[in-house]
Amino acid sequence: MNFSEQWLRSLVNPAATRDELVARLSMAGLEVDAVTPVAGEFSGVVVGEILSAEQHPDADKLRVCQVSDGEQTVQIVCGAPNARMGIKIPFARVGAVLPGDFKIKKAKLRGVESFGMLCSASELQISEENDGLLELPADAVVGQCVREALNLNDVCIEVDLTPNRGDCLSLQGLAREVGALYNVPAQLPVITAVPASHEQTVTVELAAAQACPRYAGRVITGVDLSQATPAWMVERLQRSDIRSIDPVVDVTNYVMIELGQPLHAFDLAQIKGGICVRMAQDNEQITLLDGQEIKLKANTLVIADQERALAIAGVMGGEDSGVTVGQTTDIFLESAFFEPVAIAGKARSYGLHTDASHRFERGVDWQLPAQAIERATELLLSIVGGSAGPVVVTEDAQHLPKTAPITLRAERVKQMFGLSLSDAEIESLLTPLGLQLTAQGAGVWSVVVPTHRFDITIEVDLLEEIGRLYGYDQLPVRYPAARLAPQAQSEAQAQLPVLRRLLVARGYQEAITYSFIEPELFTAFHPELKALTLANPISAELSVMRASLLPGLLKALQHNLNRQQERVRLFESGLSFVGQLDDLKQDRMLAGVITGSRLPELWTHGKETVDFYDIKADIEAVLGVGGDSASFTFVPCQQHAFHPGQCARIERHGQAVGFVGTLHPQLATELDIDQQVLMFEVKLDAISEGRLPEFSELSRFPEVRRDLALVVNADIPAEQLMDAMRSAAGEFLTQIRLFDVYQGKGVEEGCKSLAVGLTWQHPSRTLTDEEVSAATQAILTLLSDKFGAILRK
Repeated sequence: MNFSEQWLRSLVNPAATRDELVARLSMAGLEVDAVTPVAGEFSGVVVGEILSAEQHPDADKLRVCQVSDGEQTVQIVCGAPNARMGIKIPFARVGAVLPGDFKIKKAKLRGVESFGMLCSASELQISEENDGLLELPADAVVGQCVREALNLNDVCIEVDLTPNRGDCLSLQGLAREVGALYNVPAQLPVITAVPASHEQTVTVELAAAQACPRYAGRVITGVDLSQATPAWMVERLQRSDIRSIDPVVDVTNYVMIELGQPLHAFDLAQIKGGICVRMAQDNEQITLLDGQEIKLKANTLVIADQERALAIAGVMGGEDSGVTVGQTTDIFLESAFFEPVAIAGKARSYGLHTDASHRFERGVDWQLPAQAIERATELLLSIVGGSAGPVVVTEDAQHLPKTAPITLRAERVKQMFGLSLSDAEIESLLTPLGLQLTAQGAGVWSVVVPTHRFDITIEVDLLEEIGRLYGYDQLPVRYPAARLAPQAQSEAQAQLPVLRRLLVARGYQEAITYSFIEPELFTAFHPELKALTLANPISAELSVMRASLLPGLLKALQHNLNRQQERVRLFESGLSFVGQLDDLKQDRMLAGVITGSRLPELWTHGKETVDFYDIKADIEAVLGVGGDSASFTFVPCQQHAFHPGQCARIERHGQAVGFVGTLHPQLATELDIDQQVLMFEVKLDAISEGRLPEFSELSRFPEVRRDLALVVNADIPAEQLMDAMRSAAGEFLTQIRLFDVYQGKGVEEGCKSLAVGLTWQHPSRTLTDEEVSAATQAILTLLSDKFGAILRK
């Protein structure tokens, strides 16, 4: 919300400086994002009048102008295409200083002397326009300081409002707020009813009364749209970041900024029959005012006549029924109350965002439509003339908002803020907001909330208002009085902070992505699941809840790759969402993605890229934090979004707890990723339970090691062989390690050679060669019988 400080102070003018006002608004929850002067710093610039303009004798694009500043006539050489006799313009005298500390001196251009400078809007930093001189109103006083003539001693204030404060999306709402903050009366706009001078009306039908329970309209005939919008109105609109278009549009925008009620004007001749407020038909088409052709969805509220949709309700009007300068002579002015839920998200679903949708989504006072019509009529008749018909209000009282009194207790104020306020102080804080307090006893009130404060519904809302108006920075500070003992943590549990530090130590960076993703990406990862769709997504691309952390991480990885970051390692912890609202399952997950070189670029390192065993080592390190890594196994599997043949399911005691593998090439192509990506995802709760360490005395006796080179079928997983070897090696086996895998010359095709090192150690004596040989033979016998393994020669 942008507004002019001078406009605000014309409604309420507290005894506070600009800086004090800005700080107070921010502390009250209306955060000020920017304070921007409406013009640059300059001096010595006055209103000048061009008395004559003749062609420069030696330059085709220059004119020699005689300019009066009210005291004298001077000669100026000017290159602006609109420099002509009779217009009034900003004249910088010799000695003037323009923005950027640019000093004006006497000069000679192509042999002709020039005593000053005629200025454009951009040269005074009033706007970006630089296509000619800034033409001033014809009634501007020659010789007057331009700052005073154009009212430039002003600033534009930008306020970032929270969604619940839609009442402050207007100067009237801001004035009420400032008046309450400083306890000064606000001079709100006085709206007088314009009497009807004819009886012409348009019939209105509320076919969707629940979404639009109140609709006000008025016919105004005989308007002259060739008239210019007054300079004061254009100025206020520009300082509210709204450009001037034509008198009718300017008035509707002005009333929206002033009162907070969006309006729309239809060309009466384009309305066929009456107005019907209804839901759109599926794929019904409309061409909007910005030229976009839209196919409407069935859940969109529209303003229609008897033949077609004329506007998307609360968003934007249609091009065919819009007001056109030179053609339109009669207009139908509409103002309505729309249920916020019916409008929320509709503009975004069509890729739109308008000032009207911004307000209707947050809520507009349901009593404003008729008042806004009267205010707009008054302004329109004074600018474009015409005759106004009666204001016709069509409503369905059953669906209008209902308000109920709220009970406020002084004891809750003390309990909430630790602050003792008298009954009179509480009343003095709340009454300026328009709240009606009726005492129900000592320290108890029944509070009636005005319709424009639709965010106040329960007692705690009233407490919030008391805290805001009293000043959050003025509330007493109390430290909690409680016994804050540290909580015991199980040594057998792998805590998430420990896992985070481990992954960071292994070169990963933590990412935080949205919990919602693209529907197409959801389907690519989980074609068997039905996505949980958001009712009000922030965009069409982020409209479903994620069932996995990997889609968000892959988008983050893609973002980095597109910015020449070839080595990327990211991880994230968060919730996944599987199912619909009635049976939604939320699991804590940990996921990671890697791509690029194995090691950071350095002259001592090679340029090998990461492979499956790199990410498997990372996830094994994570699984080992709990001290029970032996309980996890990796089982080859097929999984959506993973490369076939390069994916493993992580199991614990036979239950799947996650997956690790390579991104499917087809999905990588769709994401425009042209290098190999490896990824993992595990359930945190399933891997966090570990095992308490147990003490075992170190043996003082020597270890005995035997290395076996075994030839087996290439399809047999090494882990199966090693499990069998453990079972046959006896109780004194302390370590088994696979240290080589070989396929090639000397090994039969379809087979592989596995080199395994086995270590035995007895806790109380030295093992004999016979004992170790017997254990080795038992292993070989079992492997031969079970897997057909033979010793490699």
